[in-house]
Amino acid sequence: MHPYFAIIIGVLSVAASAIFVKLATAEAGAIAFYRMLFSVILMLPLFWFKHRQELRIINWKQWGIMTLSGIFLAFHFILWFESLNYTSVASSTVLVTLQPLFAIVGTYLLFKEKVTTKTMIAAMIAISGSVLLAWGDIQVGGTALFGDLLALVACALISFYMLCGQSVRQNISSTTYTINVYAISTVVLAIYMLAKGESFGPYPPVDWFWFVLLAIIPNLLGHNLFNWALKYVSANAISIAILFEPVGASILAYFVFNEHLRSTQVIGGIIVLAGIIFYTIDEKKIKKYFRKTIDE
Repeated sequence: MHPYFAIIIGVLSVAASAIFVKLATAEAGAIAFYRMLFSVILMLPLFWFKHRQELRIINWKQWGIMTLSGIFLAFHFILWFESLNYTSVASSTVLVTLQPLFAIVGTYLLFKEKVTTKTMIAAMIAISGSVLLAWGDIQVGGTALFGDLLALVACALISFYMLCGQSVRQNISSTTYTINVYAISTVVLAIYMLAKGESFGPYPPVDWFWFVLLAIIPNLLGHNLFNWALKYVSANAISIAILFEPVGASILAYFVFNEHLRSTQVIGGIIVLAGIIFYTIDEKKIKKYFRKTIDE
């Protein structure tokens, strides 16, 4: 397979996540729970036969960080999936691409990494695009803006999840880290569902179909294809490709839900992506950040 073809399939796979969520009739907590549960089940054979010995080298501090990472991931999915009930696929996925901006703040506060002038310019460009996006949603109605806010908080949470991974992934494999965090996230989501009174079932057969597809396509296929492509292309090229997830999601939403883009969504989305791409191209550190993103 040509690596760039694999990247295109990977982007579409990740972009399909929002579509599968909107097609499911279950509540956000249940969709997130089964996505994580089925991902753990599918990864378990590989982990058990190839990586289980790594459990011995994980210390209590690393377990604590992985637990925090699992909590962040669980609530990222809850809020992002919930946002899709209020705002469009396009707006929600564009706002989630603001992860690198939260990473700038996180790496500055936690690792004392310098914030360069180019980083600040890129951040201002991306923020201006998100403001335009939100302004267009205000004109549509308060519920769309509420969905945007949920997506933005979900974006912050996934950034915190990535930062946790950065501090743990020094001496354990991607598979070991991922399956442990996914398992912790599954437990957190189960507790959330019990506390909120969400049902674990029964659900229509079509919902189980979407749950399984969420585990296979965005979680396992999409990110594994990015990982495979890293052997042949630079991490920078893949990091830029990942940013086009909102484009793929918007195209799919048009055909599946007949969601038409407003001018503010198109212009705001382009500005956001331009800011993030500018940051990606001009900041060498983003290669390290996205390499960890893909691994996780």
